[in-house]
Amino acid sequence: MNVKIYHNPRCSKSRQTLQLLQDKGLDIEIIDYLKTPPTASELDIILQKLNMEPRELMRKSEAEYKESGLDNSNLDRQALIEGMVANPKLIERPIVLANDKAAIGRPPENVLTIL
Repeated sequence: MNVKIYHNPRCSKSRQTLQLLQDKGLDIEIIDYLKTPPTASELDIILQKLNMEPRELMRKSEAEYKESGLDNSNLDRQALIEGMVANPKLIERPIVLANDKAAIGRPPENVLTIL
């Protein structure tokens, strides 16, 4: 099984989720999304797999959310996605992809549903 995790090593939930996957002995592709953010099209696919709208995946408490104007209710889906690509810190983490599905590891056990 191919498993991909959009990971932030400084985030405790992300580290816990990665450890949970490693404990299962899975082949994991680890992407430090702050250094290598998903493209707009990749993020759009992830959102579809999560069955979420862009704002639902955003960390709205981060200063960059307001500073970059992403709190503007008139922005469309594509503008919000591009805002997350430009400011990857705003993307909720960790995101795990497996079996053509996606899950957010909050709590880490959430990802077990897609394995």
